Amino acid sequence: MKRFYLAYAALVIAASLIAGAPVAAESPAPNAPADAQAILAKMVARNPSLQSYRSRVHVDIRMLNFPFLAPKLDGTSYYKRPDINEVVFDRVPSYAKGFSRLFDVVADPSAWQKDQNVTYDGVQTVDGRPMLVLRLTKKIHSDILDHTLAFVDPQTYALQQMEWDYTSGGKITMVQNYRSEGEYSLLSSQHATINIPHVHAVADASYGAYETNVPVELSPAP
Repeated sequence: MKRFYLAYAALVIAASLIAGAPVAAESPAPNAPADAQAILAKMVARNPSLQSYRSRVHVDIRMLNFPFLAPKLDGTSYYKRPDINEVVFDRVPSYAKGFSRLFDVVADPSAWQKDQNVTYDGVQTVDGRPMLVLRLTKKIHSDILDHTLAFVDPQTYALQQMEWDYTSGGKITMVQNYRSEGEYSLLSSQHATINIPHVHAVADASYGAYETNVPVELSPAP
């Protein structure tokens, strides 16, 4: 039973995450800022006229080892500038309460500095493209999470990939894809790979049509 809950805990994390591997570091991209604060500012400034949105989201999770769980979830993703970013699922199994909160930490760079130190970590190539790398470490030391890397496209300042490295040697990697919705560039899909002790899984999320600049009334992030 303990192994079952450990496995599902990893799947809970997987639903908000997503695959690609960085390789050797390169010279900085032309005209790209080599400063964490400047990069964060450009990330936050994307879609400047976008005040809010909502979109339906579907998540498929598949464990690659025992107990071979394969839950499917449907919900709605909400965003409201400056700090509301939440997914509310229609129905969630009792053992997955709190699942939706894990989506909040990925796509909200404006909130990263609340509990993490963010530093510039150079340029790495991901799938043949140079990416600016930010290193995130907890302000309060964690015995579980060693650090997180965020890979940012220097052309668009979109978050393309995020990688969580654990003290156990485990790793979760997330890749995000975007599409145009009117004048905005918004999340289209996510793919995550989870490789931590005893748990190997993949997760895929897809986003439906967006309603933009609509009323959104949810609790702000703590």
